[in-house]
Amino acid sequence: MKKLLIILLVLAMVPVALLVVITPMDSQKQYIFGLISIGLLFLMGFSKKRSISVIMVVMSLLMSTRYMYFRLTQTLHFNSEIETILGMGLFLAEVYVWVLLLLNYLQTIWPLKREIVPLPDDMSLWPTVDVYIPTYNESLDVVRDTVLAAQCIDYPSDKMKIYLLDDGKRREFAVFAADVGVGYITRNDNSHAKAGNLNHAMKLTQGELITVFDCDHVATRIFLQATVGGFLKDPKLALVQTPHYFYSPDPFERNLSVGRNIPNEGTLFYGPIQQGNDNWNATFFCGSCAVIRRSALEEIGGFAVETVTEDAHTALKMQRLGWKSAFLDIPLAAGLATERLVLHVIQRTRWARGMTQIFRLDNPLFGRGLTIQQRLCYLSAMLYYQFALPRIAFLTAPLAYLLFNLNIIHSSASLVFAYALPHLFLAIYINSRMNGRYRYSFWGEIYDLVLAFHLVLPTVVTMFFPKRGKFNVTDKGALLDVGYFDFRVVRPHLVIAILLGIGVIAGIVRAFAHDYYGVDPRVIALNVGWGLYSLIFLLAAIAVARETRQTRKTIRIDVTIPVLIHYASGISSRSQTADLSMGGCRIELPDDRHLTDEIEEIELLLQSGAISIPVKVVTTDERYIRLMFDDIPLSRRRELVRVVLARADAWIQPPKPQDNPFRSLATIVRCVFDLFWMTWKTRRANRRTQAKVQVQEDGTRITLM
Repeated sequence: MKKLLIILLVLAMVPVALLVVITPMDSQKQYIFGLISIGLLFLMGFSKKRSISVIMVVMSLLMSTRYMYFRLTQTLHFNSEIETILGMGLFLAEVYVWVLLLLNYLQTIWPLKREIVPLPDDMSLWPTVDVYIPTYNESLDVVRDTVLAAQCIDYPSDKMKIYLLDDGKRREFAVFAADVGVGYITRNDNSHAKAGNLNHAMKLTQGELITVFDCDHVATRIFLQATVGGFLKDPKLALVQTPHYFYSPDPFERNLSVGRNIPNEGTLFYGPIQQGNDNWNATFFCGSCAVIRRSALEEIGGFAVETVTEDAHTALKMQRLGWKSAFLDIPLAAGLATERLVLHVIQRTRWARGMTQIFRLDNPLFGRGLTIQQRLCYLSAMLYYQFALPRIAFLTAPLAYLLFNLNIIHSSASLVFAYALPHLFLAIYINSRMNGRYRYSFWGEIYDLVLAFHLVLPTVVTMFFPKRGKFNVTDKGALLDVGYFDFRVVRPHLVIAILLGIGVIAGIVRAFAHDYYGVDPRVIALNVGWGLYSLIFLLAAIAVARETRQTRKTIRIDVTIPVLIHYASGISSRSQTADLSMGGCRIELPDDRHLTDEIEEIELLLQSGAISIPVKVVTTDERYIRLMFDDIPLSRRRELVRVVLARADAWIQPPKPQDNPFRSLATIVRCVFDLFWMTWKTRRANRRTQAKVQVQEDGTRITLM
């Protein structure tokens, strides 16, 4: 009933909206109308009801459509061919953003909060499951714990089989699989990359359900019990997808000073977007951490091989045939994020190319089997990865006027501002309200700007030649001993940043001498403000290229476990862990015995039994002893994986604080400040070092006091 009332209210607002959009007003009336709209928004914002959010979304669409109507009817008049080209390019970029805004609201306005479907008490009714762990060129250090974690999944052993799918055909992987007792499957060629690897395994296994984990994703013990129940309840359910949680920091989290305080880049997708997709039965398969019904895969001929994003394409094919999908918003597995920015760009380039291939080869807008909502959800995903050219258009647009005196928007500055301010303000405010715990305001611009210059060529070429390109495996698990600035990734960003800086300075000069130059100071102010806005975000994107050291190979988790400390003298002491990882632990200091008596091993006292692990002391302080584990036998390592990585609550984290757009903008400015501050600080330290040490011709160093 509540949804029906909301729909009726929205429909009642449509005639008013159309009237406001097409009614011409001067700039003063536009300002008044905009201020009234923003005031109403603030008043409604005190209520957190979903129905109020729907009304606010309609208001945002009204303001955005009003702005686009103004742009279409009053601003597309140009004095030269170059102005026409640049002006139309900017307008098309704005049309693109307007369409994406509509689709984004469709996806996130009413997310589905799905709960776990319990399995029946009678285990004989539980379906059989094949667990696939595909690998190609990843190291055994990355894959080992994924396999061991899969063995820790709480599911009847006679109903679950684990297979290591090694497309690298490596002997040490075959030996490891035999040692731990899992299936090992390889093939003669590597056709169709990951999808081909999975399809080959399907021919050799028989499980009713198939679970896929990328080789760096470790599952929690409850993974199957939390995801399989839905398949018994609904025989048409083909897919249950869970979030991709990353226990290592991505380049944004690691390289930016405030990176750990903001939601991860993928949090928005593996939150409101996938929940919204789930509401429309349009959940995407994301390649890992998912369970799929074998009969549904067989009906579509296996995993899709026509594109390099076999995951989303596979889900699309199943949904075309009427199969259902679900998204369970509980982190039941965790993996490694891309360690360096260049690897992040390579991975996202593959995703962009793959979604563009789907757009060309199997466009969901056409063909049979999908509902309107499903088509629009897939369209949103495909269009998103075409952001490169629009982003660059917005970034460089103020340069047309500041450097070349070209008018690409035919209107007064006050009128543009009067129409644009409500449009931008409402979009930012409402997205912050609905998705503020998953994506902070303005950060999407940084994520996109980092990639924009690198995605232009792949997306354009793929749009015209969709079958070009190949599947690229993302390298993971590497360490970085020395920090550096990756100029290769941000070279085009630096060029545009310099041009924007020159343009802003030139604009300020012209503003002070506007009588001499014969320009409108308000137009100058609008373009200078636009240029500064673009420059701030561009510099924040450049700051991500300052790669920091990554020397910790395994993640440490705060967990308290009783331990026995065994010394070389044979004496033992009791303590407990402060944190624990697969490589070592930090334990509370019980006494001062470690100063005179060497610690040889520790014994973790678990409910299921004790694990004895040889250790070496790394450091000590007044409160803790930091220990590094020596080589651990596979049986003990499996138990350690069970404790550290496979706990049911291992990856459940408290939500981030609600977004505040002003605070979010301030953190971005801080990232820009830290970029220059850290660069200056590093250079100063280097100069001090050079001043202290003078190297003579014979190579002898003399320290100067």
